[in-house]
Amino acid sequence: MKRYLFTFTALAMSLTSGAFAPSLRASDWDEKTIITTSQPVTVPSKTLPAGRYVLKLDEGNLGRNVVFIYNGDETYLITTVLATPAYRLVPSDKTELTFYESPAGQPAALRTWFYPGENFGFEFLQTPAESASESPASGH
Repeated sequence: MKRYLFTFTALAMSLTSGAFAPSLRASDWDEKTIITTSQPVTVPSKTLPAGRYVLKLDEGNLGRNVVFIYNGDETYLITTVLATPAYRLVPSDKTELTFYESPAGQPAALRTWFYPGENFGFEFLQTPAESASESPASGH
């Protein structure tokens, strides 16, 4: 009987602690990511000079596709971007950023951002003017 009581207690404890597991990852909710660039990078409607930046998701009511971009020490909000959901089949254990192709001499434009361990990420769409300036057929 004591053996069953111990097993029941252990099972109850594991189920109870499982209910609290999401709170242990609460800091991951905003998917805070620190990036350092050695060259300028463009995000929709903004060019970021080389440097250190913080990308974070909105934790409030604006929505999970609102990305805040701060300076490196998070004291100044540089821009807010409404991103589009992106999906990948295999998650990575580290942050993954991809960039649009850009002509020589032009800053790379951020295309996607995936947080470590996540299949869902964010795509930063270019405005028609931004994508036209990068197209070789645009006549520039």
